[in-house]
Amino acid sequence: MTRVAVLYGGISAEREVSLATGVQVIAALRETGFDVDPIDVGADLGAVIRALMPKPDVVFNALHGRFGEDGAIQGVLDWLAIPYTHSGVRASALAMHKQAAKALFQSVGLPVAPGRVVPVWELETGDPMPLPYVVKPVNEGSSVGVTIVRAGDNRRTEIARSWTFGSAALVEEYIPGRELTVALLDGRALAVTEIRAVAGSFYDYESKYADGGSRHIIPAAVHPDIRDQALDVAAAAHRALGCRGATRCDFRYDDTKGEPGRLILLEINTQPGLTHTSLLPEQAAYCGMDFAQLCTWMVENASCQG
Repeated sequence: MTRVAVLYGGISAEREVSLATGVQVIAALRETGFDVDPIDVGADLGAVIRALMPKPDVVFNALHGRFGEDGAIQGVLDWLAIPYTHSGVRASALAMHKQAAKALFQSVGLPVAPGRVVPVWELETGDPMPLPYVVKPVNEGSSVGVTIVRAGDNRRTEIARSWTFGSAALVEEYIPGRELTVALLDGRALAVTEIRAVAGSFYDYESKYADGGSRHIIPAAVHPDIRDQALDVAAAAHRALGCRGATRCDFRYDDTKGEPGRLILLEINTQPGLTHTSLLPEQAAYCGMDFAQLCTWMVENASCQG
């Protein structure tokens, strides 16, 4: 029987999301017949390594956020020569650093939002680009710390003074329109989903993970050219970063002047959520793969660079 250690929890701002993902994955793998060893990851890396001894056959990486999807735990698992799910060190680190990923996407001709990294003090002293714009951490996920600054908004100074995500922020042009996403399995794009936040126009942390926080429309009702472009761009982004396993690409689609409109790649997520409100399991189910089959596929496609 294959022994699978599930790493979940972690010490990032996304710990609660990771715990929710882990609980679902553990149940699904046990249901499928794997010998599952849950490991709630904390700040003591030595304890994590000890929990991985004797070595499992596979690690299911259910961690989200810093230290879980930025190449850190991937490097440890490569060192230990334990196969693990999702992307390796380089792809994980690049995808987590939004500006580095954007630069790579631009280099291969993918459509990204204009923007730049600015020191937080610069944000405090004035608008770094024309309004409206988006302020986001350079290396966080799940919309943690993301804020839209619009005309007449007086929160810019407050945002800068309360910033807890390092000395710089990524500021990008705000793209109006709709939120789209494409999940991929080993580079194969599954479908296009439109996400509608129930509480407003912004698909924030609460909208992503609260019951009823958003509506997911699959397949998205978009122009066929945009559907095809979203599938193609997602696959190209996965290839450009050298990702493996499951990923998810998020887009803004500006159709405010009619269709087909302007499609913008926001980011690629190398550790897509696997909670009961998450998008990857929905797209997999749409393509005929239930949650247990999805988790099994990830285990069977695990590998390492060690």
